[in-house]
Amino acid sequence: MPGMIDVAINLLDPMYQGVYNGKHAHPPDLSSILSRARASHVVAQLITGGSLSESRAALELAAQHDDLYATVGVHPTRAGEFKEHAQGKQGLVRELEEVLEKGEGKVRAIGECGLDYDRLHFAPSALQRSAFSLQLTLQSKYPLPLFLHSRAAHADFVEVLRPHLETLQQAGSPLAAPSEGREEGRGARWGVVHSFTGTMVEAKELLDMGLYIGVNGCSLKTQENLDVVAAIPLERLLIETDAPWCEPRPSHTSASILAAYKAAHPHSPFFPAQVKKEKWSAERAVKGRHEPAALGQIAVVVAHLKSVPVEEVARRTTENAKWLFGLI
Repeated sequence: MPGMIDVAINLLDPMYQGVYNGKHAHPPDLSSILSRARASHVVAQLITGGSLSESRAALELAAQHDDLYATVGVHPTRAGEFKEHAQGKQGLVRELEEVLEKGEGKVRAIGECGLDYDRLHFAPSALQRSAFSLQLTLQSKYPLPLFLHSRAAHADFVEVLRPHLETLQQAGSPLAAPSEGREEGRGARWGVVHSFTGTMVEAKELLDMGLYIGVNGCSLKTQENLDVVAAIPLERLLIETDAPWCEPRPSHTSASILAAYKAAHPHSPFFPAQVKKEKWSAERAVKGRHEPAALGQIAVVVAHLKSVPVEEVARRTTENAKWLFGLI
């Protein structure tokens, strides 16, 4: 099995410190989680930075491990940070720049940034759009791909991106020789929309803009989701867990695909043994808490949808991730 890359992982979540809803349930077990991931053919992970403090922490954690990398940005639901910063919007931009400069070699993307209209109670749409635009300007100074979030906001998301499109594509290109990968249909090397759950039309528009698309358990809920993922070219696809969230669930349409694979491969490391948090053991995953060791489950579903071996999905998506994030 070729090694796989988890392009979206929230290793800073309190659950990996044994804290659930503010209550301690068991000792921190991040080291065990990383060990299980490595044993499950996960060769690299991209830790998501969703706020200024989280971006700093992501870089600090990534610096401690050869196979961990970080993103730097402010999630749309935390767009209020731009309004609340003591030195105003540009003050927060300057602090993000400081983290980007400090993280040379370990920071591999700008974001998570974008729009989320499912959770406007955290930040109104106008503030989200302003925060998104400000973060897009970072790529002209730091030639890194964008790690993007779009939820129930596709039209506005594209509207904010389009004025920056030519600049963004040019800024992202120094990561590789201009012709590298183009013959394989990889397009511009400037960003990924992760945790994609949109329609076929939305996916096509993003692909036409040169973006990659990242999928996880939330991307595989319904038959419509599966049809969309099946249509995304493998050379533009990335896989992720977005753990500890977005796990494939028994209620998802993809469940039967995973059940069949597990029955045929009863010892697969993609399905780590689980226990309830009340019966925690360092040797077991916690039920209901997703982790990177399960990344292979996403590869299994994609392989089924595309009628190719799981190994091919692992190899191709890893090549894509290495190329996009400059990990070659």
